[in-house]
Amino acid sequence: MLKKMKKLVKDKDVCVLATVMDNVPHCSLMSYVPDRDCREIYMMTRKGTKKFRNLAANRTVSLLIDTREEDCGADRARIKALTVSGVFKTIGDKAKKKLVRQKLLKKHPQLKPFAEDPDTEIFAVKVKTFQLLDGVMDSYFEKVK
Repeated sequence: MLKKMKKLVKDKDVCVLATVMDNVPHCSLMSYVPDRDCREIYMMTRKGTKKFRNLAANRTVSLLIDTREEDCGADRARIKALTVSGVFKTIGDKAKKKLVRQKLLKKHPQLKPFAEDPDTEIFAVKVKTFQLLDGVMDSYFEKVK
């Protein structure tokens, strides 16, 4: 099942990022790219945002990746929803940050002006667990080592 979960991460490129500060949740629609093994998922944000302040205050995050776009027809019972639990981490290594930036822009060229802004921070979510809801009834949980 882990293989199916990772395939969903690789097939999609937009997620909902949930952050929390002072017990108040905040959700953000995010473009992303995963690493090869889906152990890290990379995104970018401006440093002055509520999202970034939340990430700095509470590194625990959740992502939602789903198939609602392709499964939104009459048979909504087929929608898959993957919850990714993880931890926010900055990317200190300049070479890695440059590589991640290139990967993000290759997948999301519309983000070029955003990526060039000096206030934009590229970051990673280190994946801890996956939980896949496959349709309405079937749920699967996997820890990522």
